[in-house]
Amino acid sequence: MAVGLEHFLILSAILFAIGLYGALAKRNAVVILMSIEIMLNAVNIAMVAFSRYGHFITGQVFAIFIMVVAAAEAAVGLALIIAIYRSRETVDAEKFDLMKW
Repeated sequence: MAVGLEHFLILSAILFAIGLYGALAKRNAVVILMSIEIMLNAVNIAMVAFSRYGHFITGQVFAIFIMVVAAAEAAVGLALIIAIYRSRETVDAEKFDLMKW
C-alpha cells in the first residue's frame, strides 16, 4: 500500500487538532508555545505534501518561510516567558495580566 496525499493530510489534521487542543486548554505558557509549534509543523506537513503531489515548488518555499517564522516565534516567546517568570515567578497563563489596567 502506497502512502498518498490523503495520509499526509490526515496526519497533518491530527497534529493540528492536538496543537489546537493544547493551545486552548492548557494553562502552562511553555505548553501553549509548544502547541503552537505543533500546529505550525502540521501546516508544514500539509504544504510539503501538496507540493509533492501537486508538483509545485511553492509549497516547499512556504514551508521554509514557516520554519523561519516558527524559529523567531519560539525565540521571542521563550524570552517573554522567561521575563514574565522572573517578575511573577509563575508560567500560568491565567496569571499574565500585564496588559490589564
